[in-house]
Amino acid sequence: MTTQSEITAEIEAAEADAARRVAGGELPALQPRLDYPAYRSTGLRHPTHELMRADPEEIERVSPTFGHSDVNVLESDLTIQHAGEPIGERITVSGRVLDGEGRPVRGQLIEVWQANSAGRYVHKRDQHPAPLDPNFSGVGRAITGDDGGYRFTTIRPGPYPWLNHVNAWRPAHIHFSLFGTAFTQRLITQMYFPGDPLFALDPIYQSITDPAARARLLGHYTHDDSVPEFSLGYRWDIVLTGPRATWMEAEGSDV
Repeated sequence: MTTQSEITAEIEAAEADAARRVAGGELPALQPRLDYPAYRSTGLRHPTHELMRADPEEIERVSPTFGHSDVNVLESDLTIQHAGEPIGERITVSGRVLDGEGRPVRGQLIEVWQANSAGRYVHKRDQHPAPLDPNFSGVGRAITGDDGGYRFTTIRPGPYPWLNHVNAWRPAHIHFSLFGTAFTQRLITQMYFPGDPLFALDPIYQSITDPAARARLLGHYTHDDSVPEFSLGYRWDIVLTGPRATWMEAEGSDV
């Protein structure tokens, strides 16, 4: 099976190729490459045919619906969903959803999901032999306010192994889903934590070859957002459009 050294060499080759293209006059690649060899499964599932247009109204007829009254403000606190306290470092993640002009995107449904502090998801396909936390499900949701702001209270997730290659580990991250005004507009991305030593080794994170675009996936520690004797604060703004847009996962991605 492929070693980390081989994966790292492939990551470095892609990075060098991207740098050559930019030096040659191409714009930086803000989205991950559809076929990124170091991320093994991209070769099996990236699109190979032209996209097909779909009738959005027809899709809406069979899609789930939600109203703003369906989302309780307490659903943004992932630490109070069970009888006991979840294990791990309690954190507060807040930020704003903005368009490319810096205007707030209000009334936006945001859903998050994540591993627990041991790096284990509450999911039948997660076979990582780390303990499940009976007091942590790892899911929550919120609606952005008039200023585009959101706020979640949760537990810092742990890194976890995956099967891309020998000794492959994913950096700690939180998945974000934004629904727009309809389910057909759904966008998915991930927030990472600054200073993670696994960044350089992770072919999913590195599949975005532009360093500036990768950096926009990092939340930033902000002491003013820390709650005294309760949680550490991280801030992460999500930009939907424009040259500083936050990277969003391709439809059908399962990372």
